[in-house]
Amino acid sequence: MFNNSTPPSLSNTSTTIMINSTSIMINSTSIMINSTMMNLSTSGVTPTFPLEIEANDITSRANYVYSFFASLGFIAGCFLLYSFIQTYRAQRRLAWLDCLLWVFCGLQLLLLLLSLHAVAYRPAYLMTTALGCATLSFFINTASLCSLLVLVLMAYVLTFDPPSHALLRKRGVCAALVIMSSVLISLLLAGLRGPRDDLQNMTECIMDANSGGVLYAAAKLCLAFLIPYSIQMGLLIFGCVRQWKCKGRFLSGSEEGPMFLSVTAVTFFCLLFYNVVLVRGAQLQTNAKQNPLQSAFQSVSEFVLFSASSASLLIMLVMHRPCRDSLHGVVRQLRHCCRSPGHTPTNRNIIAPQIEITDTLQDMES
Repeated sequence: MFNNSTPPSLSNTSTTIMINSTSIMINSTSIMINSTMMNLSTSGVTPTFPLEIEANDITSRANYVYSFFASLGFIAGCFLLYSFIQTYRAQRRLAWLDCLLWVFCGLQLLLLLLSLHAVAYRPAYLMTTALGCATLSFFINTASLCSLLVLVLMAYVLTFDPPSHALLRKRGVCAALVIMSSVLISLLLAGLRGPRDDLQNMTECIMDANSGGVLYAAAKLCLAFLIPYSIQMGLLIFGCVRQWKCKGRFLSGSEEGPMFLSVTAVTFFCLLFYNVVLVRGAQLQTNAKQNPLQSAFQSVSEFVLFSASSASLLIMLVMHRPCRDSLHGVVRQLRHCCRSPGHTPTNRNIIAPQIEITDTLQDMES
C-alpha cells in the first residue's frame, strides 16, 4: 500500500509560505493606512470621526438642558393664559397693556411648539422636503417678528400712556399692522434663504441654513433684530427724556415697567447671540471652513434663541402682579388639598374669649 500522507518538510514549507504571505498582506495594509494618513496630514485634512462624536455629544447635552427649560416655560405660559382668561371673565375687559401681554404670551408658546422640530431629532436633523423646511422657517420667522413688534407696541404704550395716535388706540389696526409687517419681512427672508430649485427633494431641515449665504444672514440681522430694537430703544430714550423734563418716573413708576425691561433685555441678548453665530456660520460656509464642532455650536445657538421664549414666560409669571397673585392662590389651594383632614395648622393662634365684669362708681354707691 502506498502512503498518501504529506512529508513533514513539505507541510512546514507550506505553513511558512502562508505565514509570510499573511505578514506581507498586513504590512501592505499598514503601508496603505500610513500613506493615507500622510496624505491627509499633508493636505491639511484631519479625520472627522472624533469631531463628529464630540459635536453630537455637545448637541445632545444642550438638547437635554433646553428640553427641561422649555418644559418649565411651557407650563408657565399655560398658567399665564389661564390667569388672563380668569381676569377677562371677572372684569369682562382687558387693559391695553394686558392685551399685549396676552398676545405676547401666546406667541412665545407658539415658538416653543415650533421648536419641537429641534428637540425631537437632535443631534440629527428633521428629514423633510425643501419646501416643507422653508415653510417651517417662514412660520418661525413670522412668530418671532410678531413677538418683537408686540414688544415695540408695549414700549409705545408705556411711553405714551394713553397712546397719542388715534389709530394705535384701535386694537384691530395694531394687530393688522403687526401681522402684515411680520409676514412681508418673512417672505423677503424666505426669498433670500431659498431653495429655488428641487423643492420636493428630501433634505435635512435646518431653520436658518448656511446655504442661504451671508446676504440672508445679514438681512435677518437687520430686519429681524436691529430695526425692531432700534425703534424700541428710540421710544425708551424718548420716554426717559420726556419724564426727566417733567420730573417724573419712567417705567419704574408703573408695575409693568420692570417686567418689560427684563423681558426685552433677555430677548435682546438671546437674539444677538443667535444672529452673530448665524452670520459667522454663513461666512465659514462661504470659505468652506466649517467643521462639525461649528455646526454643533450653531445648533446650540438655536436652543439659546428658543430659550428666550421660556425665560420671557417665566419672568412674566414671577413679575406680573395679577399672575403672581393667581399663582400664590393656586399654591395655597394645593397646600390646603394636600393637608390631612385631622391636621391642625401649627401657626394658628386661637384666642379664648375672656369676659371681664367691671363695676362703675355709680353701681358701687347704689
